[in-house]
Amino acid sequence: MNTHPMKLVTIVCEAYAKDAVKKLLRETGAHGYTLFEVEGDGSRGERPADIREFANIQVEVILQPDAAQKLLERLHAELFPRYGMIAFESDVRVLRPGKF
Repeated sequence: MNTHPMKLVTIVCEAYAKDAVKKLLRETGAHGYTLFEVEGDGSRGERPADIREFANIQVEVILQPDAAQKLLERLHAELFPRYGMIAFESDVRVLRPGKF
């Protein structure tokens, strides 16, 4: 079985940023993503998920390494100043690289 190296970019942000994040994903070459509501506690305090407009979301996207780097750079430059969010990348290996 052959696996192929890719990058998983995870973004956790306020739900209010959802449209901006989705737009940026399209612009940086993402072919798809997974998005779900999350809750937690951090530097901005506890963020419960019971009020949809004030909840946090988590977005996961698998990209080619160069596209992941471009996405992280644009998140940092364009969205970090406007929204509460974090982002990080992880190395992953996929079975169907054509899907990403």
